[in-house]
Amino acid sequence: MSIFVNASTRLVVQGITGRDGSFHSKQMIAYGTNVVAGVTPGKGGQVFEGKVPVFDTVANAVRETGANTSVIYVPPMLAAGAIAEAADAGVSLIVCITEGVPVIDMTRVMPFVREKGARLIGPNCPGLITPGVAKVGIIPGPICLPGRVGLVSRSGTLTYEVVNQLTRNGIGQSTCVGIGGDPIIGTNFIDVLAAFEADPDTDAIVMMGEIGGTDEQKAAEFVSRHVTKPVVGFIAGQTAPPGRRMGHAGAIVSGSSGTAAEKIAAFKAAGYGIMERPADVVGLIKQRLKK
Repeated sequence: MSIFVNASTRLVVQGITGRDGSFHSKQMIAYGTNVVAGVTPGKGGQVFEGKVPVFDTVANAVRETGANTSVIYVPPMLAAGAIAEAADAGVSLIVCITEGVPVIDMTRVMPFVREKGARLIGPNCPGLITPGVAKVGIIPGPICLPGRVGLVSRSGTLTYEVVNQLTRNGIGQSTCVGIGGDPIIGTNFIDVLAAFEADPDTDAIVMMGEIGGTDEQKAAEFVSRHVTKPVVGFIAGQTAPPGRRMGHAGAIVSGSSGTAAEKIAAFKAAGYGIMERPADVVGLIKQRLKK
């Protein structure tokens, strides 16, 4: 089993004929993801890679192919509209890879996504992968290994680093989810932690956070109350100067609420295994699974 994506995933790629969309669509198809449709307005009727039909709208793609998941590779100013289009077409899972989506656009589209009952992952995220089954987004397939450790991260780069550490040491993953580092995202740590807790094929969880905001503290409180599986955590940006934005739009410390020290203290209070560096994940996971 897995969370969010599996063998039943039928993927439509919004922006499939663009530079990024076409490159990553080829990667997802090669991995074995069931890419059933693409969408580029004005290019309906074309066929991508000789087998994936291209439509002018997501509604047409869903109606003709039964797509239930969308991944978005469109410019930032068009991303919120693409999210709304997918939700309106009845897609249940929407993954927005696009970086630089205006925050004001996200404040407008999120209520609509919730109203339609869809789940959004991102924006500004690497997507997710269920190793050996399906990948939706840009997480490199070769570094992943099927297994029973779930991973959730705000950082794409840290996702790759930790997954690679696990795989090199023979520790497979059930699903790896990059939730994105923007101030407003569709799926947060708690959403993913709850899904992993409910997944019978996930035995342990790795959570990669970073400075800025209070999402990690809220997640730690949730873990202490509702998660029975072992959790290992890391906070990136521990050496960042106060008030300096580090990479993600959400990774900025305001006062004392978003500091690494406060987040690590919350992790310790919730019983997390604490990584001082990403490579520590292997030893901590092995230790926690023995208990």
